[in-house]
Amino acid sequence: MANANAEQLQKSQRFFKEEFVGYGLTAPQVHGKVKEMLSRGGFNLQTVMEAAPELMKGGKYEEISIVLLLLDGLWKQFTPETFQIIGSWFSFSITNWAHADTLAMFTLPRFLDKKILEMEDFSPLLNSPYKFQRRCVPVTLIKHMKKTRQVMPSILFVEKLMADPEREVHQGMGWFLREAWKINPAEVESFLLKYKDTAPRLIIQYACEKMTPENKLRFKRAK
Repeated sequence: MANANAEQLQKSQRFFKEEFVGYGLTAPQVHGKVKEMLSRGGFNLQTVMEAAPELMKGGKYEEISIVLLLLDGLWKQFTPETFQIIGSWFSFSITNWAHADTLAMFTLPRFLDKKILEMEDFSPLLNSPYKFQRRCVPVTLIKHMKKTRQVMPSILFVEKLMADPEREVHQGMGWFLREAWKINPAEVESFLLKYKDTAPRLIIQYACEKMTPENKLRFKRAK
């Protein structure tokens, strides 16, 4: 509260469709505080997990961010139960792309990298009633795919999201397919041709972003 900044709060609102509820702190302030807390120690993963719902229910952007960043800093203590608890947060707190992507870019890939879980354990998230939880699946798989250098297992795993109704999921899928294309253009282009006339255009737009103008024309929807 002592560091609240109304001007910064207004700037942050521009990046969100939802109302931005927060103090107006900068990213360096938030990350700096997390780094300080982790270096100081004196708490463990269980403490953070127990405190998380209380902070999250307040709805303040920075408090939720600090919880998620602290969680990621304690990844060595992760268990399958940690994954289940994180999943429960979407029902009352993870309601914007930034918090969803913080989990999907940093925290959730650790469950795969450290072999705490397998990709199949993410399957229930594909049917989640919460759009940001569904978005997390393809975004999480970006790191996994870059590590394995195999794109089709991940693409087929999230294929059902090509018919998802939500824009935020379209963005996540398009981002995922763009990164897959960088690894194996031929396989991704074959997949995109299958969906070019039926998938939401935003997915195709994002997926084709790094292609040449001539190549992009191949994925234009037939009239």
